[in-house]
Amino acid sequence: MNIKTVTVAGSGVLGAQIAFQSAVHQYQVNVYDISDAVLEKAKATFQQLAGAYQRDLHLEKADTDAALGRIRYFTDLAAAVKGADLLIEAIPENPSIKTEFYQKLAAVADPDTIFATNSSTLLPSQFAAATGRPDRFLSLHFANEIWKHNTAEIMGHPGTGKAAFDTVVAFAKSIGMVALPLHKEQPGYIVNSLLVPLLDAATTLLVRGVADVETIDKTWMVATGAPLGPFGILDVVGLTTAYNITNMAADKTKDPEKAKAAAFLKENFIDKGKLGTATGEGFYKYPDPAYRQPGFLK
Repeated sequence: MNIKTVTVAGSGVLGAQIAFQSAVHQYQVNVYDISDAVLEKAKATFQQLAGAYQRDLHLEKADTDAALGRIRYFTDLAAAVKGADLLIEAIPENPSIKTEFYQKLAAVADPDTIFATNSSTLLPSQFAAATGRPDRFLSLHFANEIWKHNTAEIMGHPGTGKAAFDTVVAFAKSIGMVALPLHKEQPGYIVNSLLVPLLDAATTLLVRGVADVETIDKTWMVATGAPLGPFGILDVVGLTTAYNITNMAADKTKDPEKAKAAAFLKENFIDKGKLGTATGEGFYKYPDPAYRQPGFLK
């Protein structure tokens, strides 16, 4: 299975990064999203990513311009996936939305196209039947700012074929990722199995009124030497993703504390458009958040 053309469904924070990282590494990339207006925002995001790659990876402008030239834009799903060897789904972290998407995708995609979900917490077995090709469906999960935090967790479900799994591992390596194969399904993979409890604990401390954002982050940064505290991390991850995960956990567990945390995120951030670094404000204001200021850790 030779990957040449990659379709990325969803042009949000991770979707845009996956698309641009693939284009930088010489792949033809089709970006699909629900409207021209959303795709116009994606084009602006790609310009920002080009600057980040020049700054952080020291790429020449000619290289990022060439990458931009390898990206095409679609609002028609059938056209977006026609001829694609690999489809990477990066749409909202909502089971019903993903199921409906895969049912539509299965009806229009080429028979040999491999499907991969970038879901942060959901298992591929939840959607395998909806894809119509369970043997060529698996998870491919990236960390935010993938050009710097270049992990790629590859996780199949019991029906994933070895050929598809090995192909996706090879693809991940080919776009500069450190490929991290998982041997069995695990909600949250490795990274989020470690990270989500930290972020949940920080949010709980805040909602309970134990300490404020800065104190909680300062505690973690000083005690561990980490460059970011949990709320700085949440801003990078994006508060929409954080809210969706917290809200789903609240619905599933009926835990009143999780419900309170979800309501807190919705009222104070989601409803106000404070979605993290992508919008310039979340728990901190960007581009110069307080945790980067001299004296923050004192």
